Amino acid sequence: MAGSKQDRRTKIKLKLRKTIKGTTQAPRLSVYRSNAEIYAQLIDDKGGKTLLAVGSVDKSISTSKVNKIEKAKLVGKLIAEKAVASGITAVVFDRNGFLYHGRVKSLAEGAREGGLKF
Repeated sequence: MAGSKQDRRTKIKLKLRKTIKGTTQAPRLSVYRSNAEIYAQLIDDKGGKTLLAVGSVDKSISTSKVNKIEKAKLVGKLIAEKAVASGITAVVFDRNGFLYHGRVKSLAEGAREGGLKF
């Protein structure tokens, strides 16, 4: 019997997490996508801390009247802007079990445009 989409995502996520580790110099850029919103965090796995977090629920993004893919790009640009301001230029991208397509891809492109390298 086939598992659910959530089971599939969890399996992929755990497999990815074995190889992807965030450090202080290159934190992990973790993406979470719900049906309506998208969130991104910069995580230092060695210290066990979230360094930055941005979501499409932020006032600057939620007030703009654009579709979900464009909102994801704005989230990527905003987290890149905040990261560069705090001295972070390199990250490790963690798609968190989601396919690299649509909103996840758009967020990554926005982060690259904002100045992050991964």
